[in-house]
Amino acid sequence: MMKRRSTAPHGKDMPSSTAKDEEVEWEMRPGGMLVQKRVDKSSDIAPAPNLRLRIAFGALRYEISASSQSTFGELKKVLTTDTELQPGDQRLIFRGKERQNGEYLDMSGVKDRSKVMLIEDPASMERRANEMRRSAKIQTAHRAISDVCLEVDKLAEQVSAIEKSISNGIKVAEVQITTLIEMLMRQAIKLDNISAEGDVSAQKSLQGKRVQKCVETLDAMKISNAKVKPIVVTTKWETFDPSPTTANWEFFD
Repeated sequence: MMKRRSTAPHGKDMPSSTAKDEEVEWEMRPGGMLVQKRVDKSSDIAPAPNLRLRIAFGALRYEISASSQSTFGELKKVLTTDTELQPGDQRLIFRGKERQNGEYLDMSGVKDRSKVMLIEDPASMERRANEMRRSAKIQTAHRAISDVCLEVDKLAEQVSAIEKSISNGIKVAEVQITTLIEMLMRQAIKLDNISAEGDVSAQKSLQGKRVQKCVETLDAMKISNAKVKPIVVTTKWETFDPSPTTANWEFFD
C-alpha cells in the first residue's frame, strides 16, 4: 500500500480543493495496475449500482452506463468504442480536474447522471493530423501511379504489335519506334516525380521496371528492324502477241 500527497500515480500534480482530496492512498492490483485504495469495504457485500454518465466530447454528447466502482481507466476503455480514441489518447475531466486511470468513480464523487468531460490528448491530436496528411499523400501517389500504369499498358500493347511485325519480316518506320521510346520516357519522368513510400513505393518501382523493359525492347528492335529488307511489290504483266488470223472465205456461185 502506498500513500501519496497531492501527487497522481503517474507523476502528475492532482489539484484538489479539500484535505480529503489531497491525501489519496493507492494499491497495486494483481495485474500491476495502480488504483485508488478503497476505504469503505461495505461495497463488498452489496452489488455496486450502475451509473448513467453524460460524456461531453467537444460538440458530441454520449450517454453510457458504468459500474459505480469502475475506475476512470476502465471508463476510457468503454469510450473507445464510441469515440475511436485509444485510452491513452483520452483525458477525462470531472469537477474541474483531470482524473487518473486508477481513481474510482464513486470515490471521486461521480453520481448518477453526472457529467464527465472528455478531451483528446494534444499529442494524440497532432499524431492523428500527421497520419491524415500521410494518408492523403499516399492516396495522391496511388492515383498518380495508377494513371501511369494505364498509359504504360497502352504503350506496351504498341510495343508488342511492332515486335510482332518485325519478327514476321515486316519493316517498321523508325519514327514509330523512336516516338514510342519518347512516350515511355515521359511516363518514367512522371514516376520519378511521385513521392511514394511503403506499398505505393513498391508499385512505383514495378511500373518503373515495366517502362525500362519496354524501352530496352524497342532499342533491340531498332537493330532488328534495320536488318529487315523492305518488301517491294511489283506487278508483272504477261503480254500476248496477236497471231495472224487468216480467214478462208468460201464463195458460192
